[in-house]
Amino acid sequence: MSTQGKGAVVTGAARGIGRQIATALMEDGYGVVIADIDPEVGGRTVAELGKAHPDRVVFARVDVTSRDDQKAAIAICRKQFGGISVMVNNAGFNKPEPFLEATEKTWHAIMNVNALGVLIGIQEAAKAMIADGTRGKIINTASIAGRTGFADFAPYSASKAAVISLTQAAARALAGKGITVNAFGPGVVDTPLWEKLDADLLAMGASSAPGEAMNSLASQILLGRVAKPSDVVGTVRFLWSQQSDYMTGQVLLIDGGMILQ
Repeated sequence: MSTQGKGAVVTGAARGIGRQIATALMEDGYGVVIADIDPEVGGRTVAELGKAHPDRVVFARVDVTSRDDQKAAIAICRKQFGGISVMVNNAGFNKPEPFLEATEKTWHAIMNVNALGVLIGIQEAAKAMIADGTRGKIINTASIAGRTGFADFAPYSASKAAVISLTQAAARALAGKGITVNAFGPGVVDTPLWEKLDADLLAMGASSAPGEAMNSLASQILLGRVAKPSDVVGTVRFLWSQQSDYMTGQVLLIDGGMILQ
C-alpha cells in the first residue's frame, strides 16, 4: 500500500497514547512521523513499528515549543510521504502541585508545552495543508481536566481548557480551507505519564501508597476501570477518517463515563 499523499505527524508519539495513535495510522496506510523530544525512546519506537513497514515511519526530534522543530517535522512528512493530511498534536505533560502552592515555573512550563505547542502545531500543519491544497484533519489531545478543574492539577487543567479553546478557534479559522480541527479528551489512562503522576502525588503527600491516586479516580469511572491507550484509539481513528468529515470544532471525551456532559 502506497503512503504517497497519506502523511501524518504525531507529537509525543514515542510512548503511551501517541505511540498507539501512530500504530493505528500506520495500520490505516499512513506514513507517520514520530515527533518526540526523546530520541532514544523515539528511535526504539520507530525500529519496533517499522519492522513490518520500515518505509512507513520516521523519527524527528521535536520540542513542540519550538516553531522551527515543528516546521522541520512537517517538512520531513511532506518530503517522505508526499504531503501531510493528518496532524495529531498530542505532546503534553503534567506536574501536580497543591493549588495554593502552584508556581509560576510550573505554570509556564505546562502552558508552553500543552497549549503553545498545540497552537504552533495547528498553525504549521495548516499552512502546509493549505500550500498543498490538502483537505486535512488536525486532531488535538485535550483531557477531562479541560472540562473540570482538579485542585492538584490547576496549570494542567488550564492548559487543556486552552487546547479546547484553540480547537474551536482553529475550526472557525480553517473551515473555509477544507481543514477540520477536533479534539479528544482522555480520562485516566494507564501510561508512563500517569505512572510519573502517581509518583509525584505520592511524594507530595496527596496519596499514601503507590497506585492509590489512580484507584481513587478509577472509583469514579462508570465503566469500572482506567483506560488503556488502545481504548482511546478508536475514537481518534474516527476523527481522521472520512466518517468525521462533517464534524469540526468538537471535543470527544473518552473517559469511561467519569465526566458526563
